[in-house]
Amino acid sequence: MKACCLPFMVLFSFIRTAGIRLNIYSFTLNRPFRSVGMCKELKTRVLRLSAQSSGDPTSQQQEWTEILSATVKALKAGQVVAVPTDTIYGLACVAQHSAAVRRVYDIKGRHGDKPLAICVGEIQDIYRFCKVSVKEELLRDLLPGPVTLVLERSSTLNGDLNPFTKLIGVRVPDHPFMRRLCQMCGEPLALTSANEFEDLWPSLAVVVDGGPIGDKSRLGSTVVDLSVCSRYRIIRTGCALSATVQVLEGKYGLLEDPVNQ
Repeated sequence: MKACCLPFMVLFSFIRTAGIRLNIYSFTLNRPFRSVGMCKELKTRVLRLSAQSSGDPTSQQQEWTEILSATVKALKAGQVVAVPTDTIYGLACVAQHSAAVRRVYDIKGRHGDKPLAICVGEIQDIYRFCKVSVKEELLRDLLPGPVTLVLERSSTLNGDLNPFTKLIGVRVPDHPFMRRLCQMCGEPLALTSANEFEDLWPSLAVVVDGGPIGDKSRLGSTVVDLSVCSRYRIIRTGCALSATVQVLEGKYGLLEDPVNQ
């Protein structure tokens, strides 16, 4: 390692150990910074959402402008970013960008036969990329929220995304920043968990620091297969199993797939 990089690496190690959340004006890796400027190979931008940013995005629009613009720009350029959701942090890219999808797999060292979910900003967007076999009211009872619905994919969705299956998991997170990000991109985002993602920072274009997420949400979203009419199958229990089953069975009378029984 070059001696010129040592001051930054010491600082970076301290930040990771202390768990300090970073302000976009004090630590943006591709902006002028005394130590960072000497290690130009690191291009990650760490952008912090303030604690108040968990509210209505309309009231935070001005505050979010720079963060949203930088993240959208990176995504549309085919880059991978780390973002907060209503469950856990995730790695995201534009789902319709094949090279970006491959980059997600490379960064995580993920096997190519493990599917990625997509994230959209509005429930109506689900109909563009999925063949929906349940009532819209059911979708609205579960979404936005910590639930991933597995549906049959439509031909509109990038064929290079999960080419080994006709199904796709889709999310509408109950997180105003993520929903606004999807809306501004105008395309679905491919999304996967970002466990221990600090180690992945050098491979990411942007890291959006939304602060700590509650322990319960670390279970991730509840994943439920709704691709078979009048049936459901729990793929992952996640953090919203009880509420999800109550909606599916109690309100809409869906039966659990015998595979799970």
